[in-house]
Amino acid sequence: MKMSINRRQISRRTILAGAAALGLTGTLAACGGSDDKDSGESSGPVKLTYWSWAPNMEKVAAIWNKKNPDITVTVSKQASGQEILSKLITAKKAGNAPDLIQVEYQSLPTLVSNDVLADISKYAGSTKSEFAEGLWGMVTLGTDALYAIPQDSGPLMFYYREDLFKKHGLTVPKTWTEFAETARAAKKAAPDAYLTTFSAADPGLFAGLSQQAGGKWWTVDPSGKWTVGIDDAATKQVAEFWGGLVQEGVIDNQPMYTPAWNNALNKGTHLAWVSAVWAPGVLVSSAPDTKGKWRMAPLPQWKSGDNVTGSWGGSSTGVSTDSKHAEAAAKFATWLNTDPEALAALVKEVAIYPAATKGQSGNVLTTPEFFSNQADFYTTAGEIAATTAAAAWGPNVNTAYTTFQDAFGKASKAKKETQFDSALATVQSKTFADMKKQGFEVTEA
Repeated sequence: MKMSINRRQISRRTILAGAAALGLTGTLAACGGSDDKDSGESSGPVKLTYWSWAPNMEKVAAIWNKKNPDITVTVSKQASGQEILSKLITAKKAGNAPDLIQVEYQSLPTLVSNDVLADISKYAGSTKSEFAEGLWGMVTLGTDALYAIPQDSGPLMFYYREDLFKKHGLTVPKTWTEFAETARAAKKAAPDAYLTTFSAADPGLFAGLSQQAGGKWWTVDPSGKWTVGIDDAATKQVAEFWGGLVQEGVIDNQPMYTPAWNNALNKGTHLAWVSAVWAPGVLVSSAPDTKGKWRMAPLPQWKSGDNVTGSWGGSSTGVSTDSKHAEAAAKFATWLNTDPEALAALVKEVAIYPAATKGQSGNVLTTPEFFSNQADFYTTAGEIAATTAAAAWGPNVNTAYTTFQDAFGKASKAKKETQFDSALATVQSKTFADMKKQGFEVTEA
């Protein structure tokens, strides 16, 4: 999902163009957009509200508040996902959105299209050098604007049971072709086991794998016309690859994060897991008996010699267009995601993997408990994170994800590669139709 658009020609207004059904574009055309208004800074003490779902974020904000009594931040705990997204849009319509917002990367276009997020490039644009290019592209949406500052990232990696790979004579795959060969070898060596599973319940993982392959799910041209290309050649390759392995019977077809999946990891009937940098925290509770038996390696590549990964998860810190203290809010967001003390607190208290490059190394990131046999875990993770491909999201990710779960759920259950193809086509058609219904100017790739 790399952006293939002219960064210099596209403005905030082009992202909003065509969204007449949202009831926003006429107002924006007349007034120039909410990010053109005065920041509303005052000479007295500033009080900011920050909506976040992350645990213990208030402890990190407390560090800031102690040092900055003139700009105090109060964290308001929220639910994540679609719930906070809907609540934010409702708050914006009422004119009372919070000053600061924790935003998942895939939700940024939806919030920008609903005029929830302000362009803070004049306050925080200089932070660009703190982040990998791919991550920065996610918060600019391929424009010269800046809608949020990256907070944490979820680069994809390959996790495997080192003991079982050794026992069965398996090789860690460097390409997806080798991955398929390893899956077949694993099934032959341990008939009651699988290398891993394809989970139709997790569209975020599939999106990250498509991102790595070069998929471009949403793009927008300088005039504001969107193109939906979820069924592009790169993503078809990913769908057919996994569908083929499921049909062949060498990859499981069960969803992740279920008791059965936990048991498969814990007992070793799943020998590996394609996941993100946050996987060790999941293994602690999902597979408690396997401590010290896992290792992590870079994601297999589509072409030998390539070095690129996708991402699964991650969030950023944005400033709302309703904030009367945009500059102060941007100052806090910058501190939160780039200051060494703040990054250390985010790791310790919130248990995130920082998006800032300088937060991905050092003593703060101690080797995960489950990977005591891999002391260079975070060194390797940092190298992988730097290769994250730029991702571009559209304004109706929720529609695409919901459709994915339904269509791919049926295909996975049927264990037919052809149904994986048709499932992808369904996601494409329904996502396109939804954007058209919303009033966007949109075409299909």
